[in-house]
Amino acid sequence: MSDRWEVRRIEDIGAFIDPARARWHPIRTELGLGAFGVNAWRATEAGQELIGEHDEVGGGAGRHEELYLVLSGHATFTVGGETVDAPAGQLVFVGDPEVKRSATAEEAGTTVLVAGGKRGEPFAVSPWERYAEGLQFFATKEYDRALEFFERAHREAPEQAGVLYNLACAESLLGQPDDALAHLAQAIELSPSFREAAQTDSDFDPIRADPRFDGVAG
Repeated sequence: MSDRWEVRRIEDIGAFIDPARARWHPIRTELGLGAFGVNAWRATEAGQELIGEHDEVGGGAGRHEELYLVLSGHATFTVGGETVDAPAGQLVFVGDPEVKRSATAEEAGTTVLVAGGKRGEPFAVSPWERYAEGLQFFATKEYDRALEFFERAHREAPEQAGVLYNLACAESLLGQPDDALAHLAQAIELSPSFREAAQTDSDFDPIRADPRFDGVAG
């Protein structure tokens, strides 16, 4: 290796670990890639969600074309409402940013590599990736660190719905209902899909009995 090229194994790239979720290996960030986005997800058990259902036009998305490569194991994709069987070696390309897609692992150790970018434009990091690092603090129950992270992210991107939503989650868990409700309302205004998410998100259990909550997320 040199300062001009590098060799890594995916398992050597630090993963964000949440026992209930697939492990995210932030390849782009670790290698400092600036030309395109690339990440990997590895399931720790069969039946685990590998790729959460999403499109590339909603809050936090970058309108990227995305290419999924199953490196190991076996996955089942759902793309535009259709089921796609994806054993190791299978490529799944989703060129239309509006199409919803998701993937589930059929066996433990299933690993999917994802690469993407916006056609015809210089690469820009998707908004979700800018704040995803802070999500680990919810898994470790370090809510004060989550608050610090998302306060900083909010200063950098004040109109980012995902940042506002996670900031509200941290504030709720830390017993700050006024701030939590204000930031949740802003997140929902920017991305209405967060209204439904908040209705079942346990992070808001501490403030769910607040009579103002239904007015914001009901």
